[in-house]
Amino acid sequence: MKSMGSASATFSRSGRVTFLKVAAILAPLALAACSSTGESDDLALNDTPAEVLYNEGLALRAQGKLSDADKKFTELDRLYPYSEYAKKSLINMAYINFSRGKYAEAITAARRFLTLYPGNEDAAYALYIIGQSYFRQMPDITRDQSATEKASAAFAELLQRYPDSEYAADAEAKLRVTQDQLAGKEMQVGRFYLNKRNYIASINRFKTVVLQYQTTRHVEEALFRLTESYYALGVVSEAQTAAAVLGHNFPDTQWYKDAYSLLNEGGYQPSEDTGSWISKAFRGINVF
Repeated sequence: MKSMGSASATFSRSGRVTFLKVAAILAPLALAACSSTGESDDLALNDTPAEVLYNEGLALRAQGKLSDADKKFTELDRLYPYSEYAKKSLINMAYINFSRGKYAEAITAARRFLTLYPGNEDAAYALYIIGQSYFRQMPDITRDQSATEKASAAFAELLQRYPDSEYAADAEAKLRVTQDQLAGKEMQVGRFYLNKRNYIASINRFKTVVLQYQTTRHVEEALFRLTESYYALGVVSEAQTAAAVLGHNFPDTQWYKDAYSLLNEGGYQPSEDTGSWISKAFRGINVF
């Protein structure tokens, strides 16, 4: 039988071991609790009223502190989603990001606004911001024109849905620019195929200009290139029609003179076939 002193020593040793084990378990829990408390403090909901947050955001925007203003409106949108002030914050976020050159963020905010509030009075402005954001990213015609196409689509939608809005005039002017650039891209690719003597491919590109971009400055050359391409293929009637339509709409241009000379060298003259797609494309259209 163990003595009391021995038992006490054994208990003391086992107690220390148990204490150390418990301490080892509780220590990380305590740290986690402290950490959790700190995080909860950081993530505690801001109880500032939506109106106050909105006015603070407007004040920061007026002071030119756009980054801080954006954070304020973002916070308001997070704390009071779908509220009237969240709605106003979204359109402010779109404007601020556009002003800062953060076009992807501006587009995202504007599109979200249109999704949530399609009938709102600021919907035209949201579409305008989307169009402008893509417009600012338009590359030269040698590169991919996805941004140009999206800018064109946004401006076209704005004009269709809100023809009398205060943004309509500028949207219409920029739509013409986007259309001209898209036509220019088609012409560039069409000339490439024409130089490679891939006439079917070149005709398809010039046809796109004639059908979709008739009011751009590129349509004159497109009609001449159609004359060239069809003539090279031996489809003389279509070449004659392209030249005739070119002469009817642009009689004093060098493009028509060149088309006339090309046909004349082969003993032909411009002659319109009213059943041709080229003739039908210009029927009732004023290209001037």
